[in-house]
Amino acid sequence: MKLRHERRKREAGRKSPSWMITFTDLITLILVFFILLFSMSQIDLQKFKTAVGSFQERGDKKAAAEAGGQESKPGKSEDDLLKKVNDYIEKNRLSRLITAKRDERGVVLVLQEAVLFDSGKADIKDQAYPLLHKMAVLFKTLPNRIDVEGHTDSRPISTYRFPSNWELSAARASTVIGYFTSKEKLDSSRFLAVGYADTKPVRDNRTEIHMKENRRVEIVIRK
Repeated sequence: MKLRHERRKREAGRKSPSWMITFTDLITLILVFFILLFSMSQIDLQKFKTAVGSFQERGDKKAAAEAGGQESKPGKSEDDLLKKVNDYIEKNRLSRLITAKRDERGVVLVLQEAVLFDSGKADIKDQAYPLLHKMAVLFKTLPNRIDVEGHTDSRPISTYRFPSNWELSAARASTVIGYFTSKEKLDSSRFLAVGYADTKPVRDNRTEIHMKENRRVEIVIRK
Protein backbone atom coordinates (compact mmCIF):
# COMPACT_ATOMS: atom_id res chain seq x y z
CA MET A 1 0.00 0.00 0.00
CA LYS A 2 2.78 2.37 0.85
CA LEU A 3 4.54 1.74 -2.47
CA ARG A 4 1.32 2.30 -4.43
CA HIS A 5 0.72 5.61 -2.65
CA GLU A 6 4.26 6.85 -3.36
CA ARG A 7 3.91 5.90 -7.07
CA ARG A 8 0.69 7.92 -7.33
CA LYS A 9 2.39 10.93 -5.78
CA ARG A 10 5.24 10.72 -8.33
CA GLU A 11 2.76 10.47 -11.24
CA ALA A 12 0.80 13.43 -9.92
CA GLY A 13 4.04 15.42 -9.65
CA ARG A 14 4.78 14.78 -13.34
CA LYS A 15 1.37 16.16 -14.54
CA SER A 16 1.26 19.86 -15.75
CA PRO A 17 -0.80 22.34 -13.75
CA SER A 18 -4.23 23.20 -15.24
CA TRP A 19 -3.33 26.84 -15.96
CA MET A 20 -0.53 25.67 -18.28
CA ILE A 21 -3.08 24.02 -20.55
CA THR A 22 -5.08 27.22 -20.84
CA PHE A 23 -1.91 29.24 -21.47
CA THR A 24 -0.77 26.85 -24.19
CA ASP A 25 -4.15 27.08 -25.93
CA LEU A 26 -3.97 30.89 -25.81
CA ILE A 27 -0.45 30.93 -27.32
CA THR A 28 -1.61 28.57 -30.06
CA LEU A 29 -4.58 30.82 -30.92
CA ILE A 30 -2.36 33.92 -31.00
CA LEU A 31 0.08 32.14 -33.28
CA VAL A 32 -2.72 31.12 -35.65
CA PHE A 33 -4.06 34.70 -35.63
CA PHE A 34 -0.69 36.16 -36.64
CA ILE A 35 -0.24 33.52 -39.32
CA LEU A 36 -3.62 34.55 -40.81
CA LEU A 37 -2.67 38.24 -40.67
CA PHE A 38 0.61 37.52 -42.38
CA SER A 39 -1.06 35.52 -45.16
CA MET A 40 -3.68 38.26 -45.70
CA SER A 41 -1.00 40.94 -45.87
CA GLN A 42 0.80 38.92 -48.51
CA ILE A 43 -2.37 38.76 -50.62
CA ASP A 44 -2.99 42.52 -50.29
CA LEU A 45 0.64 43.20 -51.15
CA GLN A 46 0.28 41.16 -54.31
CA LYS A 47 -2.90 43.04 -55.25
CA PHE A 48 -1.12 46.33 -54.62
CA LYS A 49 1.79 45.31 -56.83
CA THR A 50 -0.66 44.28 -59.56
CA ALA A 51 -2.51 47.60 -59.36
CA VAL A 52 0.72 49.60 -59.49
CA GLY A 53 1.83 47.59 -62.50
CA SER A 54 -1.47 48.30 -64.24
CA PHE A 55 -1.19 52.08 -63.68
CA GLN A 56 2.42 52.04 -64.81
CA GLU A 57 1.46 50.18 -67.99
CA ARG A 58 -1.27 52.71 -68.74
CA GLY A 59 1.16 55.57 -68.16
CA ASP A 60 3.69 53.98 -70.52
CA LYS A 61 1.03 53.55 -73.21
CA LYS A 62 -0.11 57.17 -72.83
CA ALA A 63 3.47 58.45 -73.03
CA ALA A 64 4.08 56.33 -76.12
CA ALA A 65 0.90 57.64 -77.74
CA GLU A 66 1.88 61.24 -77.02
CA ALA A 67 5.38 60.67 -78.30
CA GLY A 68 4.16 59.05 -81.49
CA GLY A 69 1.16 61.32 -82.10
CA GLN A 70 2.48 64.85 -81.92
CA GLU A 71 0.38 65.75 -84.94
CA SER A 72 -2.87 65.16 -82.99
CA LYS A 73 -2.63 68.27 -80.85
CA PRO A 74 -5.88 69.75 -79.45
CA GLY A 75 -7.21 72.49 -81.72
CA LYS A 76 -5.41 71.37 -84.87
CA SER A 77 -8.63 70.25 -86.54
CA GLU A 78 -10.16 73.69 -85.82
CA ASP A 79 -7.08 75.37 -87.31
CA ASP A 80 -7.46 73.24 -90.43
CA LEU A 81 -11.15 74.11 -90.65
CA LEU A 82 -10.46 77.83 -90.29
CA LYS A 83 -7.81 77.64 -93.01
CA LYS A 84 -10.21 75.81 -95.30
CA VAL A 85 -12.91 78.42 -94.71
CA ASN A 86 -10.54 81.36 -95.22
CA ASP A 87 -9.17 79.80 -98.40
CA TYR A 88 -12.71 79.40 -99.69
CA ILE A 89 -13.61 83.01 -98.80
CA GLU A 90 -10.50 84.33 -100.56
CA LYS A 91 -10.98 82.11 -103.62
CA ASN A 92 -14.57 83.27 -104.04
CA ARG A 93 -13.76 86.92 -103.28
CA LEU A 94 -16.06 87.14 -100.28
CA SER A 95 -13.70 88.94 -97.92
CA ARG A 96 -15.67 92.22 -98.10
CA LEU A 97 -18.85 90.43 -97.04
CA ILE A 98 -17.71 87.77 -94.57
CA THR A 99 -15.12 87.63 -91.82
CA ALA A 100 -14.03 84.33 -90.29
CA LYS A 101 -12.61 83.75 -86.84
CA ARG A 102 -12.17 80.92 -84.41
CA ASP A 103 -13.37 80.72 -80.80
CA GLU A 104 -14.27 78.03 -78.27
CA ARG A 105 -17.38 77.09 -80.27
CA GLY A 106 -15.65 76.47 -83.58
CA VAL A 107 -15.21 78.62 -86.71
CA VAL A 108 -17.46 81.69 -86.77
CA LEU A 109 -18.54 83.47 -89.96
CA VAL A 110 -19.72 87.04 -89.33
CA LEU A 111 -22.09 88.78 -91.76
CA GLN A 112 -23.17 92.34 -91.05
CA GLU A 113 -26.88 93.16 -91.14
CA ALA A 114 -26.61 95.28 -94.30
CA VAL A 115 -25.28 92.28 -96.25
CA LEU A 116 -28.44 90.25 -95.66
CA PHE A 117 -31.32 92.43 -94.42
CA ASP A 118 -32.84 95.87 -94.50
CA SER A 119 -33.07 97.62 -91.15
CA GLY A 120 -35.80 96.20 -88.91
CA LYS A 121 -36.63 93.38 -91.36
CA ALA A 122 -35.98 89.65 -91.62
CA ASP A 123 -36.50 89.15 -95.35
CA ILE A 124 -33.29 88.27 -97.17
CA LYS A 125 -32.22 90.84 -99.75
CA ASP A 126 -32.18 89.66 -103.37
CA GLN A 127 -28.51 90.54 -103.71
CA ALA A 128 -27.68 88.30 -100.72
CA TYR A 129 -28.75 85.05 -102.39
CA PRO A 130 -25.55 84.54 -104.43
CA LEU A 131 -23.54 84.93 -101.21
CA LEU A 132 -25.70 82.42 -99.33
CA HIS A 133 -25.44 80.02 -102.25
CA LYS A 134 -21.65 80.10 -102.11
CA MET A 135 -21.82 79.48 -98.38
CA ALA A 136 -24.10 76.51 -98.96
CA VAL A 137 -21.57 75.06 -101.42
CA LEU A 138 -18.96 75.25 -98.65
CA PHE A 139 -21.28 73.69 -96.06
CA LYS A 140 -21.99 70.75 -98.36
CA THR A 141 -18.31 69.82 -98.08
CA LEU A 142 -18.42 69.81 -94.28
CA PRO A 143 -20.04 67.35 -91.85
CA ASN A 144 -20.21 69.84 -88.96
CA ARG A 145 -23.28 71.09 -87.14
CA ILE A 146 -24.07 74.72 -87.91
CA ASP A 147 -25.60 77.31 -85.58
CA VAL A 148 -27.06 80.50 -87.04
CA GLU A 149 -27.26 83.38 -84.54
CA GLY A 150 -29.12 86.65 -84.93
CA HIS A 151 -27.82 89.76 -83.13
CA THR A 152 -29.18 93.32 -82.91
CA ASP A 153 -28.08 96.62 -81.42
CA SER A 154 -29.61 98.04 -78.25
CA ARG A 155 -32.22 100.27 -79.88
CA PRO A 156 -35.70 98.94 -79.13
CA ILE A 157 -38.07 97.80 -81.85
CA SER A 158 -41.83 97.41 -81.56
CA THR A 159 -43.77 96.40 -84.64
CA TYR A 160 -46.65 94.06 -85.32
CA ARG A 161 -44.27 91.37 -86.60
CA PHE A 162 -41.40 92.04 -84.21
CA PRO A 163 -42.53 93.25 -80.76
CA SER A 164 -38.90 93.31 -79.63
CA ASN A 165 -35.35 92.61 -80.75
CA TRP A 166 -35.73 89.03 -79.56
CA GLU A 167 -38.26 88.24 -82.27
CA LEU A 168 -36.26 90.11 -84.91
CA SER A 169 -32.97 88.36 -84.16
CA ALA A 170 -34.61 84.92 -84.00
CA ALA A 171 -36.53 85.52 -87.25
CA ARG A 172 -33.35 86.50 -89.08
CA ALA A 173 -31.55 83.36 -87.92
CA SER A 174 -34.52 81.20 -88.93
CA THR A 175 -34.79 82.87 -92.34
CA VAL A 176 -31.14 82.12 -93.14
CA ILE A 177 -31.57 78.49 -92.11
CA GLY A 178 -34.76 78.32 -94.15
CA TYR A 179 -32.80 79.26 -97.26
CA PHE A 180 -30.12 76.63 -96.64
CA THR A 181 -32.62 73.84 -95.99
CA SER A 182 -35.34 74.65 -98.53
CA LYS A 183 -33.41 76.16 -101.44
CA GLU A 184 -30.05 74.40 -101.02
CA LYS A 185 -31.46 71.15 -99.63
CA LEU A 186 -29.06 70.97 -96.70
CA ASP A 187 -30.07 68.61 -93.90
CA SER A 188 -32.19 70.56 -91.42
CA SER A 189 -30.96 68.40 -88.52
CA ARG A 190 -27.54 70.06 -88.86
CA PHE A 191 -28.87 73.53 -88.05
CA LEU A 192 -29.85 75.45 -84.93
CA ALA A 193 -31.39 78.94 -84.98
CA VAL A 194 -30.67 81.27 -82.04
CA GLY A 195 -31.83 84.84 -81.42
CA TYR A 196 -29.70 86.82 -78.97
CA ALA A 197 -31.24 90.28 -79.50
CA ASP A 198 -28.73 92.81 -78.05
CA THR A 199 -27.36 90.56 -75.27
CA LYS A 200 -24.05 89.74 -76.96
CA PRO A 201 -22.69 92.98 -78.44
CA VAL A 202 -19.21 93.16 -79.93
CA ARG A 203 -19.07 96.94 -79.27
CA ASP A 204 -20.61 99.23 -76.65
CA ASN A 205 -23.59 100.63 -78.70
CA ARG A 206 -22.51 104.21 -77.92
CA THR A 207 -22.04 105.23 -81.53
CA GLU A 208 -23.76 104.48 -84.81
CA ILE A 209 -20.66 102.69 -86.06
CA HIS A 210 -20.64 100.44 -82.98
CA MET A 211 -24.35 99.71 -83.35
CA LYS A 212 -23.77 98.80 -86.99
CA GLU A 213 -21.16 96.24 -85.95
CA ASN A 214 -23.54 94.75 -83.39
CA ARG A 215 -26.28 94.19 -85.99
CA ARG A 216 -25.05 90.97 -87.48
CA VAL A 217 -25.63 87.29 -88.19
CA GLU A 218 -23.04 84.83 -86.98
CA ILE A 219 -22.85 81.38 -88.55
CA VAL A 220 -20.98 79.02 -86.24
CA ILE A 221 -19.45 75.92 -87.81
CA ARG A 222 -19.25 73.75 -84.73
CA LYS A 223 -16.21 71.69 -83.77
